[in-house]
Amino acid sequence: MTDPAAAQTSGGPRATPIKLAVLGDSLTAGYGLPSGAAFPARLQLALKDKGIDIDMVNAGVSGDTTSGGRDRLDWSIPQGTQAVIVELGANDMLRGVDPKVSRAALDDILKKLKARNIAILLCGMYAPPNYGADYAKAFNGMYPELAKAYNVPLYPFFLDGVAGIAKLNQPDGLHPTADGVDTIVKQILPTVEAFLKPLNVTAGTF
Repeated sequence: MTDPAAAQTSGGPRATPIKLAVLGDSLTAGYGLPSGAAFPARLQLALKDKGIDIDMVNAGVSGDTTSGGRDRLDWSIPQGTQAVIVELGANDMLRGVDPKVSRAALDDILKKLKARNIAILLCGMYAPPNYGADYAKAFNGMYPELAKAYNVPLYPFFLDGVAGIAKLNQPDGLHPTADGVDTIVKQILPTVEAFLKPLNVTAGTF
């Protein structure tokens, strides 16, 4: 039988993969891309390269809002899931949904995941300035405020390094290309590694 202490110092892989789901919209569903180029698939490969084995669920649905994510949460996040990356809100912003409605939905999502003892990484989104200062303040502010309220880590802007860069976006200017997804993964990877560290207790990676 393998000695757990020896396994921890040997640099060997974790005995069982971490069950991770990404609850999101088209940005994580992989809109306009082959399934293997979607964010969850590319993140899984990047984590594997770091010695972190992941059982990944792509729970992204194109067009979904925060309310949609809340309404399908119970069946989108399988039993046994240990960690969830929440990436929702872009469609709320594009449709001009009242930030109070979006915030309430995100609040419900975090509350339900916490009740299931699932670790959460919350990804933020920014409203463009043309929505007005009041809207942007309420929308942008809900992510750090909720992260603080639920004591969960926050990745401030999911599209960091990609938003507004034409060559990293599809012709619609909204959805990342495969290279754009890889940029997102590269940017967020250190945050995800830190987020998963407590769940990766038997790996030698950390």
